[in-house]
Amino acid sequence: MNTFQLECFLAVAENLSFARAAEQLNVTQPAVTHQIHSLEEELGAKLLKRTTRTVEMTAAGYAFLGDARNIIALSIRAKKRFETPSDREIQPFSIGCHSDTLFFLLPATLHRLTGLFPNLHPRLHTVPFRHLYRLLEEEEVDAIIGFREPDTKKIPGVYKELKKSPIVCLCQADHPLAAWEEIDFDQLRSQRLILSDPITVPSEIAQLQGILLEGRPFSDLYFCQSAEAAAVLAQSGLGVALLPELLIPTALPLARISIKGVGAASFGAYYKTLRGNAPLKSFLHMLQEALQEMPA
Repeated sequence: MNTFQLECFLAVAENLSFARAAEQLNVTQPAVTHQIHSLEEELGAKLLKRTTRTVEMTAAGYAFLGDARNIIALSIRAKKRFETPSDREIQPFSIGCHSDTLFFLLPATLHRLTGLFPNLHPRLHTVPFRHLYRLLEEEEVDAIIGFREPDTKKIPGVYKELKKSPIVCLCQADHPLAAWEEIDFDQLRSQRLILSDPITVPSEIAQLQGILLEGRPFSDLYFCQSAEAAAVLAQSGLGVALLPELLIPTALPLARISIKGVGAASFGAYYKTLRGNAPLKSFLHMLQEALQEMPA
């Protein structure tokens, strides 16, 4: 079934004449007849009853009439979508990330960016770590947002720091540690620990977790595959977790306590080049501004 068959059918149905339908479509009458016959064969139904003097719609023809009009209308809308050059100049802009949580940092920046570049179509990808950097190497993504890798030389791109995110102890708001502004390692060792997968958190946290693990029984440890899961278990009162503030879901009423002697994790973006990529350059600048406006 094609649109020309449907146009022929609708023209005959409107005029109840093959000759007038052919004139309306600016084709020969045999061409209209051929298209109607092929359509009827494909549908397995007789749509028009034709005699030497008259043309009448059959019951099947009346039943098919609405479908034919809808298909033609859909086809016309699809063509109109690409009639103007601006509609064809869609510019994809792909951002990769290891965790969906970090995408919630982007709405204000993407709003500003698409205002500056109206044809920009952002695409967000959540991909496992090493596969994501392969996308960067193959230029399937414009940039990857996340925490700085311990060995950036292995990453096929340039790293730009956008914000320092403090590493904090996370616990329930009514937890005994919540009354402290700053705690030390001895206080952490006395608590049940919620540990995130070392691959999914900044290297600074992976190192801290390794130190705190020493000599601890497994009954005092809870293991998570993501920072989001660690935050949920902390809110459940099962223990304390170590996370950078940028990874902590804002909806959870959790206490965030500084850790003595522990600095901040570097959050930023990896990209191949800014040359010829004005949206990426603006994106990095706008995201840095947005992040700096957030609480430290």
